[in-house]
Amino acid sequence: MANAKKEIVTQEYFEELNKEYRHLLDVERPQVLEELAAARSQGDLSENADYDAARNKQSEIEARISDLEATLANIEVASNKASKNRITATSKVTFYDVSDDETYTYQLVGSIGADPAKGKITTESSLGSALLGKSVGDEVDIICGDGSSYKIIIRGIA
Repeated sequence: MANAKKEIVTQEYFEELNKEYRHLLDVERPQVLEELAAARSQGDLSENADYDAARNKQSEIEARISDLEATLANIEVASNKASKNRITATSKVTFYDVSDDETYTYQLVGSIGADPAKGKITTESSLGSALLGKSVGDEVDIICGDGSSYKIIIRGIA
């Protein structure tokens, strides 16, 4: 899988992933190994619920560690020097939605790290991709996946 496309993420999201990774390696993995050792000391493993539970937990931890390693190897931290003139992959954008007479602020992120409830949308979404490269004052028609559309006016870029 050479030359895989790197996902662009914010420094904040990178740190969040790295913190989870370190916690799993430094706290969760050693703890589950202790639980396995304690369960093994109880004797017969074939009918040992503590041992089975610890093995399941270990499997989940190892799977998550593996996922995080793959993700961390395939991301690129975006520059903190976001353009104030043009919307880039990690810009924070404030816009006015003409259809509902509301103003919204979202931060653009790569395909990983998106969480609309926390104001983070992917650059691959209809809205995110339409915003890329635009400037303050631009009117943008957003075409949704279902064919519907709405108009926004960009008010600010941070």
